[in-house]
Amino acid sequence: MGYTNDTDTSKDLVQDIFISVWKNLVKFRNESSISTWVFRIATNTCLRRIQKEKKMLRADFPEHLEDKPEIRNDDKIEYLYKCISELEETDRIIISLVLEEMTQAEIAAIIGITEGNVRVKIHRIKEKLANKFKANDKF
Repeated sequence: MGYTNDTDTSKDLVQDIFISVWKNLVKFRNESSISTWVFRIATNTCLRRIQKEKKMLRADFPEHLEDKPEIRNDDKIEYLYKCISELEETDRIIISLVLEEMTQAEIAAIIGITEGNVRVKIHRIKEKLANKFKANDKF
């Protein structure tokens, strides 16, 4: 969802990712953890789809949120994914890995930067997302 902000497209991507993992499982060399390898396939699959479409799909803010006086956690999560989809490509990858509860060392290995740089980027991404939530009157 962080890449597409579209449920149907996300489901298609998940299916493509699982097929790709299955087909390439024999090529796994145990040079990293299996989760790192799978996440790299997932990231590459998503980025290829975005590149193929030549732009990031953007969804309008859901109208059903405007009519409700109380905000549910589902609404906050939906808005969070919308905010994530608006981040730069590297930031989307990093925050997606954080949400998948990967360690900073694993994130650094996947992205190809130092752990210190990962910590700084995570902090800045969280600030960006927090500012978007603060700017939205509903949250």
